[in-house]
Amino acid sequence: MTKARVVFLIRVPQERADDFLAAYEKIRYEVAEGVPGHLVDQVCQSPADPEQWLITSEWDSVESFEAWERSPDHRTLVRPMRECMSDARSIRFDVRCETTRREVADRRDLEDSP
Repeated sequence: MTKARVVFLIRVPQERADDFLAAYEKIRYEVAEGVPGHLVDQVCQSPADPEQWLITSEWDSVESFEAWERSPDHRTLVRPMRECMSDARSIRFDVRCETTRREVADRRDLEDSP
């Protein structure tokens, strides 16, 4: 199965930024520890445009993300975050290559060898 990266480009008015981060804080570990296929996510804010945000998440597959996105639990959990957004757009990608520091990659290769 190919890992997937999901990118959300969103706008959060400055007056809603604290509400947005509080809503994320309330669900982050529930998603990280309880959603099948979820690997990691990041919430980023543009220093040049404080209303521009980026959420990236990594999944074991696009199918896992789409199953989560279709679930009633997803809609319920993310509703408080969505209510803070003035605009949102998502893009899905299959991860084709990944690069880490060489010593990390070398250690993984040693662990995987017989």
